Amino acid sequence: MQRSILKNALVLGLFAVVTVGLVATVHQFTKERIKASQREARGRAILQLLPAGSYDNHPLDTQVSQFDPKLLGKDRPAPAFVATLQGKPTAVVLQATAPDGYSGAIQLLVGVSAEGRLLGVRVVAHKETPGLGDKIELGKSDWLHGFDQRSLANPGESGWQVKKDGGQFDQFAGATITPRAVVRATHKALQYFDQHKAELLAPPAEVTEHE
Repeated sequence: MQRSILKNALVLGLFAVVTVGLVATVHQFTKERIKASQREARGRAILQLLPAGSYDNHPLDTQVSQFDPKLLGKDRPAPAFVATLQGKPTAVVLQATAPDGYSGAIQLLVGVSAEGRLLGVRVVAHKETPGLGDKIELGKSDWLHGFDQRSLANPGESGWQVKKDGGQFDQFAGATITPRAVVRATHKALQYFDQHKAELLAPPAEVTEHE
């Protein structure tokens, strides 16, 4: 009887060890695939923000460090991607976080021309409510295009809010928190560019690897 119990315990223990090992292996493999997929999606989004013919370098491999938790919403340095044409910087794509989305942080890419105009905004990761807050995805609505060609002066300080708060940007029916967070984060990214324009547009270092 005791021998049978011991045998069953050993079998169950071995099964548990094997199961945990398989789960850990699958998790690690899946985690790496997810990270690679996110990098690819981010790379595509960065290039989509840059007008054709506006650069002749490899923007994904031309980076300058950016860091300002208050204006960019990130607690660690992250690269900004610089587009150049004949050696002259023409645009920068900043990585920003809207920490106050309805369901958590919203990760953004903000393209800014050397003159300080928005080339566009893209959402690369979020957990907003499907059918409501997910309209910040370009594939779900054209709302993000409302940022195109905007600047700090257009619409001006008071205009950088959703219309419900007295600004010039639309909110979503039944979902104001999400667009409010994206508008605020985009405005702060423009402020960051304005304050750090010289270093962002300085001749950047070419790199071969990035996150």
